[in-house]
Amino acid sequence: MDIRGRIVVVTGAAGGIGRALALRFHEAGAKRIICADIDGAGAAATAEAVDGIARQVNVASEQEIKALIDDVETQEGPIDLFCSNAGILLRGGPEVPDDDWQRIWDINVMSHIYAARHLAPRMKARGGGYLLNTASAAGLLSQVGSAPYAVTKHAAVGFAEWLALTYGDDGIKVSVLCPQAVRTAMTQGKEDSVASIDGLLEPEPVAEACLKAIEEETFLILPHPEVLGYMRNKVENYDRWIGGMRKLNRRYAPSKD
Repeated sequence: MDIRGRIVVVTGAAGGIGRALALRFHEAGAKRIICADIDGAGAAATAEAVDGIARQVNVASEQEIKALIDDVETQEGPIDLFCSNAGILLRGGPEVPDDDWQRIWDINVMSHIYAARHLAPRMKARGGGYLLNTASAAGLLSQVGSAPYAVTKHAAVGFAEWLALTYGDDGIKVSVLCPQAVRTAMTQGKEDSVASIDGLLEPEPVAEACLKAIEEETFLILPHPEVLGYMRNKVENYDRWIGGMRKLNRRYAPSKD
């Protein structure tokens, strides 16, 4: 997809990867960028920088995502590219309270589902569109110290795969973004975490990788190329891979005492 002249929605646009995506799409000639975030002021600041439109949206709410899609398509025109980018991280394992499990599930997984539920039929009816879903390398590998993040990001990758194989014949293209550590609010104070073992990327090269993938209509976006090797190691010898991850767990996981 050529981004020039396109109407684009970016969630989680107040900062980090979302803001970088909005800025890069603006540079590439997008017609209109709608910057959505639960942080309304942050969304407004990004929108101002890209001559776009700000929307305060809680992506955990299906009603708010539906309203976002309805409003944009009514007021601006058909959405060409929807970037479901918002996400959170919670540390811990099965002891994490149910309410927190539900919250991270709603934001990291259901937000993608809500967007597709209300946008994919419209895209199909008009012959195509593009969905960019932000997941994580944790969705391909795992996440030391955070079961909720690992589980929800695996689900996000799985849903993106399903969208791609189900709607590809209808002209709907899908990409899934799976970086390791990126310098955002999520990684602030955790710069030495396991996710940064291959380097902490700035949001701008991640956005650049996304733009390239969209132009080439590539499904899997790996701003950290090392992840591909880790994936191969995982499928070639699962037990050996788990052994290596246990070593990382001993080094990086918080104490279970």
